[in-house]
Amino acid sequence: MKDFVDCEIRVRYAETDQMGVAYYANYLVWFEVGRSEFCRKRGFSYADLEASGYKLVVTDAHCRYRNAARYDEVVTVRTWLKGMNRRMITFGYRILRKEKEEIVAEGETRHLCLDSNGKPKTMPETFAVKLTG
Repeated sequence: MKDFVDCEIRVRYAETDQMGVAYYANYLVWFEVGRSEFCRKRGFSYADLEASGYKLVVTDAHCRYRNAARYDEVVTVRTWLKGMNRRMITFGYRILRKEKEEIVAEGETRHLCLDSNGKPKTMPETFAVKLTG
């Protein structure tokens, strides 16, 4: 199994400003799309995790913008597991211009595993094994 998962996104008009450039907050939404797809490719969805009584909440998010993504352009969101311990998971991201694989943005999100009562808990073993592939 490869160490990263790629998914493609076409920049929609609603995601851009008057100049046709993707609005900065949308990059975090695209990170979420990539993260969800990463989990699916590893054999589970967020819904599966939540159904078992656990949630992953974002505790930290970073994005460094390098080039503008523009309306109707296809970008690739590359996602990988950057680090993991019993309760914390860090995902890394790179958004690439599809044609040239030029870096548009890169970043990471950090997540804490909580139980259904909102208390920090150890990630269930079945999900941890799937994440680490």
